[in-house]
Amino acid sequence: MKILLLAFMEFSAQQIAGILKGEIVGNPDITVNKLCKIEEGETNAISFLANLAYEAHLYSTDASIVIINKSFTPEKPVKNSCTLIKVDNAYECFAQLLEAYNQYKNNKTGIEQPSFIAKTAKLGENCYVGAFAYIGENVTLGNNVKIYPHTYIGDNSVIGDDSIVFAGVKIMQDAVIGKNCTFHPGVVIGGDGFGFAPNSENNYKKIPQIGNVIIEDYVEIGANSCVDRATLGSTIIKKGVKIDNLVQIAHNVVVGENTVIVSQVGIAGSTKIGKNCMIGGQVGIVGHLTIADNVKIAAQSGVGTSIINEGMIVQGSPAYYIGDYKRALVGFKKLPEILERLTKLEKNVEI
Repeated sequence: MKILLLAFMEFSAQQIAGILKGEIVGNPDITVNKLCKIEEGETNAISFLANLAYEAHLYSTDASIVIINKSFTPEKPVKNSCTLIKVDNAYECFAQLLEAYNQYKNNKTGIEQPSFIAKTAKLGENCYVGAFAYIGENVTLGNNVKIYPHTYIGDNSVIGDDSIVFAGVKIMQDAVIGKNCTFHPGVVIGGDGFGFAPNSENNYKKIPQIGNVIIEDYVEIGANSCVDRATLGSTIIKKGVKIDNLVQIAHNVVVGENTVIVSQVGIAGSTKIGKNCMIGGQVGIVGHLTIADNVKIAAQSGVGTSIINEGMIVQGSPAYYIGDYKRALVGFKKLPEILERLTKLEKNVEI
């Protein structure tokens, strides 16, 4: 769609300025009921300008309200139909509005039918359970938990206050989920780890996976990502971790606080990842390694040995220090030229 139609309740510039503690330049009574990009603004929409690369759009936008930084002074007059709200940080304030809308949109309560809730399950206040959801035996849901349609919550699982489980998520038995977690559609928490042992008949015998998954507070996991249950003990995702779509985290992995993992990463079993790490897209990490705190792993890297130096940045497959990687890459690009020169030298030697 051309514009991000959010259709939230109608608010005046005066009300929004009060929420954001901003200063109004223009009509305080003008109202909006949707959000938009500044370059795609239209009447009754609110936008923002934080990146001055988009400044030209401020003077032509049809948005009714634009949030700008107090430190910014427009070089030209804006349209008479556009009211400005000046704030300390336009980007953060617009994000605040998005968050307020998101909470309003997701503020569902009640039990839809058909759904199944076991008699031994315990639900906190203001919970929402969507149609065709399954809540197993001895499940505990905290206050304000949202369980969207077609989800499965396995026996003995616990989900903390204010967590959101979107449509089609599967949380298998014995999982422990903290507060303010968000799981996007298709996430699987607590599927079996990949455990098989070769036997004398040259095939594989499954090793039972009897552990669980523990996910601490403020974790967000993107669509169709999987966190496997432990063989024994727990697979642990610590507080504040953010995981993108299509990520595989194997059994008994531990991911440290506030680590960010981008899409299509695969982490093999029993690897321990430190806090505040950043792991780029399509990274592969083999099992039983240790990754130190504050490590950054560039996209498409393959990590085959532990990284013990805190704050190290690595790239490549196999991954190594990024400075050495860049120097090696320069040499690799020159390889055809070097080979050509070598061939000429060999011919001269033969003569």
